[in-house]
Amino acid sequence: MTPTGALLSASALHKAYGPTPALDGADFGIHPGEVVAVMGPSGSGKSTLLHCLAGIVRPDSGSVHFRGRELSALSDSERSALRRGEFGFVFQFGQLVPELTCVENVALPLRLNGTKRKEAEARALTWLERLEVDDVRAKRPGEVSGGQGQRVAVARSLVTEPSVLFADEPTGALDSLNGERVMQLLTEAARTTRAAVVLVTHEARVAAYSDREVVVRDGRARDMAAVG
Repeated sequence: MTPTGALLSASALHKAYGPTPALDGADFGIHPGEVVAVMGPSGSGKSTLLHCLAGIVRPDSGSVHFRGRELSALSDSERSALRRGEFGFVFQFGQLVPELTCVENVALPLRLNGTKRKEAEARALTWLERLEVDDVRAKRPGEVSGGQGQRVAVARSLVTEPSVLFADEPTGALDSLNGERVMQLLTEAARTTRAAVVLVTHEARVAAYSDREVVVRDGRARDMAAVG
């Protein structure tokens, strides 16, 4: 059962890889400005759920709707445009482009959308300041710490001011102190822009930053708020 009036929702999702089911009738919904932690053991289907919600993977059956539009009905180019503009992504290891400086990395989504370099980098610098890493703007990813690099990655994910931010184990490669600060900054920034955050994690301390928890087990999603 998905929440009424959700910005992004999924219904009865099924996805299998060969004979192995990853999702087995999963439902999900999230509203603007809401942070939802998707939890579950390794192999439970939580990352597959995120990839289906983001339009990266097509489910075998079921539907995903964003602002009332079904993602499977969109063309590949339309889904790519959605991921460049309306959706933002943060992954466990940042996935910054090593040849670019930090400010160029943050500006990259804007540049891909056609924004001129000067304007894109000015907006990127604003986000680096908000994530407290403007001092590394001219450095390349290999020259900064893991915590700094992940903040740069968060800045890059938010620079287009997406409607939905997908964060897949965003603190998994960080120590507890850096992880806490990244989560504080990520959730503060997302709430400021009213972005909905789909936060995949297996750590309770990370899930504590969410408004609601959804547990994925055996391919099905269970809303813990509804259970409680």
